[in-house]
Amino acid sequence: MNWHIEHGDSLFVLPAIPEKSASCCVTSPPYWGLRDYGIPFTDWPEVLYSPMPGIPPVVIPAWRGCLGLESTPEAYVGHIVLIFRKVWQVLKDDGILWLNLGDCYFGTGGDTGNGPNSCVGPTADAAMPKMGRNEKHKNLAAAGLKPKDLVGIPWRVAFALQADGWYLRIDNIWNKLNPMPESVTDRPTKAHEYIFLLTKSSKYYYDSDAIKEEAKQWTGLSATFQRESGKATKLTIPGQNKASHRPDRKREMYPGRIKKDGTKGMPTYAVAPKALSRNKRSVWNVATVNYPGAHFATFPPKLIEPCILAGSKPGDIIIDPFNGAATTGVVSLRLSRRYIGIEHKQQYVEMSRRRIEDDMPLFNRSSV
Repeated sequence: MNWHIEHGDSLFVLPAIPEKSASCCVTSPPYWGLRDYGIPFTDWPEVLYSPMPGIPPVVIPAWRGCLGLESTPEAYVGHIVLIFRKVWQVLKDDGILWLNLGDCYFGTGGDTGNGPNSCVGPTADAAMPKMGRNEKHKNLAAAGLKPKDLVGIPWRVAFALQADGWYLRIDNIWNKLNPMPESVTDRPTKAHEYIFLLTKSSKYYYDSDAIKEEAKQWTGLSATFQRESGKATKLTIPGQNKASHRPDRKREMYPGRIKKDGTKGMPTYAVAPKALSRNKRSVWNVATVNYPGAHFATFPPKLIEPCILAGSKPGDIIIDPFNGAATTGVVSLRLSRRYIGIEHKQQYVEMSRRRIEDDMPLFNRSSV
């Protein structure tokens, strides 16, 4: 099983990958205003993009800095759009993109300013040391945001990519079973992120059978108050008579039943077995996990397994332009796929290589 992790900036490394060579991209870019990962600055060119379909395009001036540390949401979205224009070139025509993004709040330094979802507050102040707090507030206010507003970064990115030609297929919800606590008292604790499925065309490779979920077997019993609760009730379901709710009511006989031996000359019936799987649903309940390394945030392997299984076949190339701790690579190789990761920070490149080699030492070699 082949893999390669390239040290460099995705903006410049992606064009070096052969066009239409990858089947699937699974990635999570740096979130906006969250932290400084200590990577070298990128010289971003001017970017022209439309914030959403039907909206006039905006121009983002050339800028030198790190992705995620832009002064405005618009600049961040523009740079994300530019990166995924490069991803578009690498993906096959029937390839797909799984994009994980989290949101943040326009904080005030109070209960929304120092939590895990704040983009203006102590965390962001440390992440953007060359920009004063007042300037950041001014930029966000100019964008029409108010203190305590949810910025809506995932949807800003999704709509901009849609306007740029991507098909926005679904907004899967990553329901974190162990979310980070927040000190807020005027809204629920945020416990989810988005995993968008985007494609290059309306026809694309997607193996729904590979990620079907376990389903409860249908028993054949009608859904009545009596049997759902286990207690008798005087209430009736519209369209059913009172006899349907008797405590001693017998089982109904349904189409698809299997005849069994009866009693007193009357046959009884059992329900024919039904399929025990269903199409995967759009809320994915997965706990966060930590990888014992230097990287701040890692994918839980269980989160991206269905992305790779549904979006590729064994032997296909999976790419991640924001490699991080190489969780995408580890899962891809476990599932007999090939992997190309791009990582801007040398420390993470070395850590990722060790992680992959330790995970499958006898079967992996670094070459695609």
